[in-house]
Amino acid sequence: MKASSLFPSRTIAIYMAKLFLVRTFAILGVLVLILQSLDLLTESGKILAYHGNGDAQIWHYVGLRIPQILSTFLPYSVLLGAIITLTTLNQNSEVIALKASGLSAHQILAPLIVASFGVAILSFGFNDRIVVRATATLDQWQKVNYGPLPIDRGDRSNVWVRDGDDLIQVGQIKGRGNAAILGDVTLFDREGGSLERIIKAPHGKREGDGWRVWPATRFDIAADKAVAVGSIVIGHGVRPDQFSLASVDADGLSFADLHSAIDDLNAAGRPTASLEGTLWHKLSGPLSAMLMPLLGAVAAFGIARSGKLFVRAVIGMGLGFLYFVADNFALAMGNLGAYPPFLAAWGAFLLFLMIGETVLIRTEE
Repeated sequence: MKASSLFPSRTIAIYMAKLFLVRTFAILGVLVLILQSLDLLTESGKILAYHGNGDAQIWHYVGLRIPQILSTFLPYSVLLGAIITLTTLNQNSEVIALKASGLSAHQILAPLIVASFGVAILSFGFNDRIVVRATATLDQWQKVNYGPLPIDRGDRSNVWVRDGDDLIQVGQIKGRGNAAILGDVTLFDREGGSLERIIKAPHGKREGDGWRVWPATRFDIAADKAVAVGSIVIGHGVRPDQFSLASVDADGLSFADLHSAIDDLNAAGRPTASLEGTLWHKLSGPLSAMLMPLLGAVAAFGIARSGKLFVRAVIGMGLGFLYFVADNFALAMGNLGAYPPFLAAWGAFLLFLMIGETVLIRTEE
């Protein structure tokens, strides 16, 4: 073997990567099976509570929930897969044999890190194409208590906009800009803080500087009487972006769609710091898989060489789970505006990258 190469032996690299990937996805499968079963214990009653729901709706829920569980627990599975792989290699003295042949700790970890990078790419694509759609659909389904879905995936729903003293509620919005189509529109006409009348219409579209709604019904509070008023224009001065950008669900949008929504918000002068943090976390989250072999490396190298393998594995798990705690904390601080977007998304990643490298270099290199 050529000790100067990052992968001195192609056979050993494939062997280690295969061990790691098999264990990672086996752990992920077990976690998904257990967690989905526990989740169904609480949600199946709510699903079946809606009249007409049955086994088909239960399986539909499972199909929407499993992508979320896979996305959430894939990094944990990579951490546990790395620790089990390295512990097994250490227990069988394979790590000692590799180091005796002249390999460094980084060369031994390289196949696992490269395999983790492949997992990260797979995770990003899976999140961007499947998880966001499942999340958006499931959120809408839960809002109607698991009844029939009235809104297509990707549409904005239940948006409130203030127009002076008046309030406008829109049940669903399709399209963007002047081409936006409103559905289930309700205008709460207020004067001096008191509700005077309510105007409802199932349809609405942009016209001039306002919105034409039809067929509209006006209910006068004082007269306690409803009158059909046909087609009327409401919301003069209300811009399309006030409807389309009033509710941005970052978890239900792909990377490109969220980036586009942030650009629109910036153009409208809206704050976007929390959304920018979530946007960058769509990259740093999947890439956290590359950190797991590094953080779990204590299961194979350094610290208590007297056979305390279990202690080293626990330390590796502790470092990994501490990363997830720090990552969630930083993202929460970013959502509150306490951290800038880049720090909220990448701070924990960069910090634990340095911690992992420091531990590895000081103990092995």
